[in-house]
Amino acid sequence: MRRVLDFIYQASGALAAFFLVAICAIVLLQVGANLVDFIVKAVTGEPIGLVIPSYAEFAGFFLAASSFLALAYTLRHGGHIRVNLIIQHIGGRRRRGIELWCVAAAALMSGYFAFYAVNLTLESLEFGDLSFGMVPVPLWIPQSSLALGAIIVTIALVDEFVCVLRGAEPSYEAAAQALLTGGESETHVPPGR
Repeated sequence: MRRVLDFIYQASGALAAFFLVAICAIVLLQVGANLVDFIVKAVTGEPIGLVIPSYAEFAGFFLAASSFLALAYTLRHGGHIRVNLIIQHIGGRRRRGIELWCVAAAALMSGYFAFYAVNLTLESLEFGDLSFGMVPVPLWIPQSSLALGAIIVTIALVDEFVCVLRGAEPSYEAAAQALLTGGESETHVPPGR
């Protein structure tokens, strides 16, 4: 089960990276089109009018996909901002209780969001909602990446909850410690194993 979950988190992170590259590519294409237009206007006096249709809208869709698909991967690797002012001075069972509460609350909120993101996606599919750009895109397509990212981060949070409940150090804590010490992190290994 651990391999499957880790694969899902890695694949989600890879998809997020793909969408970041897609943002870069579409923006570079539009900048190149603007540059060609500028040169043609300087030479002939009349621009061609090159444009990537709906490039800003697509970049926005790709940004949303990248942001949501990266959530679980970022959680597992300790990349989310955590405020540890109180918890860093607490140890043992009390700290574990606070970690469990925090992860459970985050999982519930994420699950709530995922539920409504899936419902929104299904509504858009049912009603045939389209984007308003030059290229009308069925809205369920970009919305599905938000729903998928929310589902995967909810799974990751439930995974963290179960592992902390079993006595393991949270993966985000192990990743942060590994970053500080420059070593590899071994996540979800209960004490004594």
